[in-house]
Amino acid sequence: MEMLCTLRSVTEAQRGALLQAPERLEDFLDDDEDFGDPKGGAFLELDIGEAWHALQYLLTGTAWEGGAPLDFLVRGGDDVGDIPSDEGTARVFAPAQVKALATALKDVSENTLRRRFDPAKMQAQDIYPGTWDEPPEDSDPLEEVLSYFEELQKFVAQVSRRDGALLVHIG
Repeated sequence: MEMLCTLRSVTEAQRGALLQAPERLEDFLDDDEDFGDPKGGAFLELDIGEAWHALQYLLTGTAWEGGAPLDFLVRGGDDVGDIPSDEGTARVFAPAQVKALATALKDVSENTLRRRFDPAKMQAQDIYPGTWDEPPEDSDPLEEVLSYFEELQKFVAQVSRRDGALLVHIG
């Protein structure tokens, strides 16, 4: 099963509603539910596909740990949704957490990420999707992950400027 990551801006009202009614997560993700918040219809969304775990590793130097806020792809925030743990996660972050994340991401240099990129170590630590020891097919895996990082920086900064909350969904 593929594990893909999508990030989505949410309003504070939507964040609260998701925490109160996690069983409605799927409808929310399918755009069938906005919890009555007209501002929520103008959400931002970023799909980082399978790059989420490589980004976690490059941002923190670890597969599943690291310090807040840069470990946000795999930890932190508040759990929402009725998702079996082996099928993914959905977590929401408050606007103040998003602001801290935007600042932290802005301070991460591309050189730091390049230095941490080590396909052998990533394979040994079972960084998803677990193909780091295979020769690249069409593109350079590092450049692809760096491209996603750049989009992630822009996305989180934009959500922060809107004073938005953030939903991180892996599944």
